[in-house]
Amino acid sequence: MYNVGDEIVYPMHGVGRIVGIEKKLVLGKKVDYYLITIINSGMKVMIPVKNADTIGIRGIIAKKDIKKLLKVLTENDVPVEEDWKQRYQNNIEKVKSGSIFEVAEVARDLYRRGRVKELSIMERKLYENAYQLISHEYALVKKIDIEDAGNWVSEALSTFVQDQNSQEK
Repeated sequence: MYNVGDEIVYPMHGVGRIVGIEKKLVLGKKVDYYLITIINSGMKVMIPVKNADTIGIRGIIAKKDIKKLLKVLTENDVPVEEDWKQRYQNNIEKVKSGSIFEVAEVARDLYRRGRVKELSIMERKLYENAYQLISHEYALVKKIDIEDAGNWVSEALSTFVQDQNSQEK
């Protein structure tokens, strides 16, 4: 259970803060709801406390997990599904999972694919969503400006390209 003031991640929507917990009468029963404000959009969301795990609500990652996140973003030799429909579906499932590491895989794979071949509009939007999810969570963990966090993510993603270019020389 989370408390008021806790920072959480709501899959597909981003990082949020629990601003309240209220009881609402639903179908004659009192149900506890988290009142969440999504930080990057300002969107307000109400989620039944009992459904938070099912929806994939989780706390933000620990600082100690940043190295693992960086490793995922910079990992080399990762096979990517060639069939775009299957790739897109797999990537959607990864983003919906709520795992920042799976979201990082999506950002990494689509970034690299976009360097070789132009992404479809749907894949570009998915890449941008994954990029933002990582940037916002990283900014919150490190307590830095979102722009600085975005720069960190961009630098991590481009490391592979730099490494690959230096190996080709």
